[in-house]
Amino acid sequence: MRPAVHRAEGKKYMYLSDRVERLLTKVNKPASYMGGELNSVRKMPEETELYWGFCFPDLYEIGMSYLGLQIIYHVLNSCPGVYCQRIFAPGDDMEQLMRQENVPLFTVEDRQAASELDVLGFTLQYELSFTNIVNMLDLAGVPALSTKRSEDDPIIAAGGNCSFNPEPLSDIIDFFMIGDGEDVLIEVSELLKKKKKEGWTRREFLEHVSRIKGVYVPSFYEPQYGDDGCMTGYRKLYNSAPDRVVKRIVMDMDSVDFPLKPIVPFMETVHDRSVIELFRGCTRGCRFCQAGMICRPVRERSPELVRRFASESLANTGYDEMSLLSLSTSDYSQIEPLVRDLMADCKQKDTGLSLPSLRLDSFSEDMLREIQEFRKTGLTFAPEAGTQRLRNIINKSITDEHIYGAAEKVIKMGYTNIKLYFMVGLPGETDEDLDGIAEIAKNIVWLNKKYGDEKKKGRFNVTVSVSNFVPKADTPFQWAAQDSPEEFDRKHIYLKEQLRKVKHCSFQYHGTDTSELEAVLARGDRRLGKTIIRAWELGCKFDGWTEFFDFEKWKQAFADTGADIDFYAHRARGESEYLPWDIMDCGVTKKYMLHELHEAMNEIQTQDCRKGCTGCGLKRFVECPVYEQGANYS
Repeated sequence: MRPAVHRAEGKKYMYLSDRVERLLTKVNKPASYMGGELNSVRKMPEETELYWGFCFPDLYEIGMSYLGLQIIYHVLNSCPGVYCQRIFAPGDDMEQLMRQENVPLFTVEDRQAASELDVLGFTLQYELSFTNIVNMLDLAGVPALSTKRSEDDPIIAAGGNCSFNPEPLSDIIDFFMIGDGEDVLIEVSELLKKKKKEGWTRREFLEHVSRIKGVYVPSFYEPQYGDDGCMTGYRKLYNSAPDRVVKRIVMDMDSVDFPLKPIVPFMETVHDRSVIELFRGCTRGCRFCQAGMICRPVRERSPELVRRFASESLANTGYDEMSLLSLSTSDYSQIEPLVRDLMADCKQKDTGLSLPSLRLDSFSEDMLREIQEFRKTGLTFAPEAGTQRLRNIINKSITDEHIYGAAEKVIKMGYTNIKLYFMVGLPGETDEDLDGIAEIAKNIVWLNKKYGDEKKKGRFNVTVSVSNFVPKADTPFQWAAQDSPEEFDRKHIYLKEQLRKVKHCSFQYHGTDTSELEAVLARGDRRLGKTIIRAWELGCKFDGWTEFFDFEKWKQAFADTGADIDFYAHRARGESEYLPWDIMDCGVTKKYMLHELHEAMNEIQTQDCRKGCTGCGLKRFVECPVYEQGANYS
């Protein structure tokens, strides 16, 4: 067991900053805990009514690369009387020292004990960070179970993509915020200030906050189960709680606040550059993609505003590279003129422009040539599947012609490294689809022989990277079974043998055990809360990091708590089965997702909804920017 860290009491931690300072000389990355970065915020107690802790359940260098942190930090600190500070999961060396010296989890800005704040808000971006949440609460001296907390403990909140199935964490988190956070964070903050002024109990606050659109208070709902162990629904324990929680949507991207003075870390982070959010949402409708479903509809920021934001952000940070962020950058309606304008601005400032998330069927050779005029780094494309039949099943609207046409273009431009992303274990996959992956790699190598620069041909390389399919909530494949570990291993070996025959090709694949655990947690129910806590008790944390992940401990946690891995990961759900996340309304209806599942079974693609409404159900809440009304599956 880890040594306990006791929570802050009164003036016990008055000199916490000095105690943290003494630890910094003994850790590997002291800049992760120093604070004081360019554009970080400090507020005095006399101007603060409410103390937020933005908790990122991973290392500093990961969290500081997440644009959502910068947005939330800016939104909250722009609220009168609200002070938001950052809290990260400490590295293993720092955690050991903190436990030895009884130093509690602290904020980066003021090195204030996390337990002294009014609310701790966790961002849920990845299921394998769940044990880090328990670990951070323990380091703060805050009970992991919400039922064990006193009136003096912080309120524990959460948001992010994983909140669309909050159930595995529902015994730990007091309330979840679903969807876009800018507006709901302000409304929740006003309610928290009122709680402090009027002396509400935790229960009274939760009753009030549950009435805010997009907020889910799990303690107000009791899951119901059938004899087969499957959920049958919820019983409401507070009558005023909503029957279903509808996600929040910010429709006008030009009016929403954006951080033009983002924090600039002292140390190198994963994405060390200025980032401008181009738009939210995606119209493609890939049937495996959770983000493409839960982030609908598409909402673009105007090119004039993007250009101004880019200029101001670069001036306020000193970065020498800027990136445009979205789920599908090349789908932006005015991408080419915008890139031309941005490139002109960047050349004046001697900065680079990065365009991630390019599509094989929609990127422009002229645009790419202009961006990479002086630097020909590698390019990454994502065909996802090796054959057209399987791409039809998953609704990936690219063809072999797109793949080879794009490869030919970039080879002629002088690129020597091409990375291809695929998934294995997709519904309907056969070995012929794996053969197709090898065929694509072989044909791209052949294209380099035909069109590549004679001086560079020997340096050419295709990297095939495969991840394992993980069925996610709120997707048409949410009912699908995940492949068994044995089947994943067989497919990896088979594909490795096929690719070994291809010269100038390297192969990378994702670990099977982490994919299995991710599948369990992605579609889990509330009974998994005790499994997560038990796994932490056994020593699990940083489960997304190879050097920390220990699946044997997780298996022990499943055995100790009576949870069945096969039940959650490898069982196909019945189409009429009540799903743990059915209490959430992501905007896309279950009826539509079932329609999409049936289309997949028949190998039929659904059109991009920019070409006409496909009837996903969002028009119940918002006016979608599409051209015509289509089918109705709402």
